Amino acid sequence: MNTFAAARVRIVLTALVGVVLSLGAAGCAQPEPEAEEPAVETVEYDPAVWAESHPEIFQTWMATSEERPPGLSKYKRGYDGGVMFDKLSEWPFMALLFNGFGFGIDYQEPRGHYYMMIDQSHVDPSRVRSGGACLTCKSPYAEQLYREDKDALFAATYEEAVAMLPEAHRSLGATCIDCHDNEALELSTRRWTMDAAIREIGLEPHTLSMSQQRLMVCAQCHCTYSVMREDDRVVDIDYPWEGSEWGAITVENIIDALMTQPERLEWTQTVTGLRMPFIRHPDIEFYAANGSTHWMAGVTCADCHMGDITLNNKTVPNHNLMSPLKRDMQVCLRCHAATPEELKAEVIAIQDANAALLIDAGYRTATVAKLIERANPYVATADEGAKARFDEAVEHYRQGFYRVIYMGAENSVGFHNPQEGRRILGDAVTEVDQADAILRELLTSWGAPPPPEVPLELERYLTNRGVYAKGFVREQYFPDPTGQAERRWPASLGALLR
Repeated sequence: MNTFAAARVRIVLTALVGVVLSLGAAGCAQPEPEAEEPAVETVEYDPAVWAESHPEIFQTWMATSEERPPGLSKYKRGYDGGVMFDKLSEWPFMALLFNGFGFGIDYQEPRGHYYMMIDQSHVDPSRVRSGGACLTCKSPYAEQLYREDKDALFAATYEEAVAMLPEAHRSLGATCIDCHDNEALELSTRRWTMDAAIREIGLEPHTLSMSQQRLMVCAQCHCTYSVMREDDRVVDIDYPWEGSEWGAITVENIIDALMTQPERLEWTQTVTGLRMPFIRHPDIEFYAANGSTHWMAGVTCADCHMGDITLNNKTVPNHNLMSPLKRDMQVCLRCHAATPEELKAEVIAIQDANAALLIDAGYRTATVAKLIERANPYVATADEGAKARFDEAVEHYRQGFYRVIYMGAENSVGFHNPQEGRRILGDAVTEVDQADAILRELLTSWGAPPPPEVPLELERYLTNRGVYAKGFVREQYFPDPTGQAERRWPASLGALLR
């Protein structure tokens, strides 16, 4: 490792030294930690300063820069084996549905906290068109920049916003100060976005219980949000949590906020011509909604994704965050009386079932998008009754589309809340099937009946994407575990997979 890289690793890794210090201390069978000495005397962004008090924790976070062991997680592969995985190759229907937006050009599985700013600097330019807003979750300085001059932050291009950061910290991702109070190491949310959202659901940021706080520090970034716009200017980042309450931030409430607030519209879907909002990694919302098993048991993110590790004869929370699958399910054994092999098989079975539902709902939704594309030329001259039916189909399509992208964006492939995942994807299929029936009826009445299998033209959306001319990576494709998709869309998938 060269000197510059080593220095960057040292800075960033100390970064998360404290990020999860309090996070990893709990667990279903673990006592509360003893009070820690103060980390630093003043607000400090540089993780190296925090590392002076907690070198072992710094060491564990240092490991987040390393590639992950390959072959242990079937679906969420992240940086396994040093490979960056293309979500559009994994789930090709997404390339069609997201065409017209940056996510339809460059959408990769995240590598982790260490790479938050680094990866953003390498992403296709279409993904950072929101400028300074892109720093909101990525840089620990986002809160400071927001408070100093919110308007300047959101008016800046991405390059201008990065230039607002201290030069030595422009590649710095999540750091200790993002999640911890510097004086007592207590957990503390540090985003205006989260504080506003907490109040939307009837809580106060400074009176959260320990369990709530342990979830909310992760939820600062592991939730969905909108890039709010006025006259196509970015004016803020906001979570669509209105009308919800703690433990019940449902997909229905999120969709209602997205569909009733025009300032949440961020892009135009090329296939349909519809102006759209977007849903990003709704992890806390999905985990809590309608009471998942682990939520009801009081389990928090750190209990499963951190655990403890002993270094230098000292046991500390492991800041090398990753899926339990990549740690041979060892953290799960604290609560579950089963073998690691049995636990892993159960997780994969849940994810397989969810993946099959997502794939089915995704291609059904993509089919309806192509039917809307076929119908659009006829709508302008249609009678009022046909226009009303078309609008009804579009409404059903939107409802299904939002549910599909919600489940495609959450990071557990359904495991965090299996029952809720089945419900959401079942509702998505119901909605898009109604849209499909209406659109086929209309197209037939207009003398343009579509074929049973509507050509999806997947290669068109997956080929030559963006400035890096990305294409379909066959080896990263996820086939339907049930085999149904390949039988239901044989021409479209056959053409892609040949």
